[in-house]
Amino acid sequence: MARPPAPAPSFDRVPGTSLHRQLFVVLRDEITRGVYASGALPKEAALCERFGVSRITVRRALSDLAALGLVERRHGLGTFVRTDLPKARAQPSLGLVDGLRKTALETDVEVLEVAQAVPPHEVAAALHLDAGEKAVHALRLRSIDGTPVMLTDAWVPARLGKRVSAAALRKQALYEILLAQGVKFGRVVQEITAEVAEPARARLLNLETGAPLLKFVRLLHDLDAQPVQHLTVSLAAERSRILMDIPGETINTLSAGQVVHDVHPAPARRHP
Repeated sequence: MARPPAPAPSFDRVPGTSLHRQLFVVLRDEITRGVYASGALPKEAALCERFGVSRITVRRALSDLAALGLVERRHGLGTFVRTDLPKARAQPSLGLVDGLRKTALETDVEVLEVAQAVPPHEVAAALHLDAGEKAVHALRLRSIDGTPVMLTDAWVPARLGKRVSAAALRKQALYEILLAQGVKFGRVVQEITAEVAEPARARLLNLETGAPLLKFVRLLHDLDAQPVQHLTVSLAAERSRILMDIPGETINTLSAGQVVHDVHPAPARRHP
């Protein structure tokens, strides 16, 4: 049996992110890749030497790993990878509405803001709104057992947002309010990118500023191909993932997704 790849001798320090967080990310990646086949992580002194950090930094990183349920600290023995880690991840099996229902049932919602406002330019363009036209804006935080997992930033055209209020959103998910008004979902356009957590989002998601986020943008249309909701979801990369189940008959269509590179060629130099 081939041995797992050996750990790298050190790591590049990233300005703006605490050392214990960087160490946490490296060790978490090595644990998930099965680097520590024996189950035992190196001693604190060895980690200090390898990464060139203090013992306090190492202990904070190990504490974060323990809080995430990846390792356990055994007094006098060291730190060990937990033996009860999930062996397999759940596979996607739900459609759009069922997936939305599952999210609503499994999470607790905190409504942060509901108001009519002029949306950002790109949101207004996606919803086919005129310049300066207002829409209903709903900002919500969803948590599981007190741990924030997703920040949802939704915009709905004003004609569809009359029943959208903070009180309503505490009882029903936004998709349920739209369905109750007779909206039937049709085409959905989705985009997945990555970003770093700026201070406000980091605070809401209980992350450090600069922590990696998954950014999930979804534009929902009705059966007449009219946009009815623009939704941006920010997910903590360490706590969440996005699953897709692509039918074989759609593998060669945009339903299977497409990677788009927003890189433009540099302008040609002008010669004197």
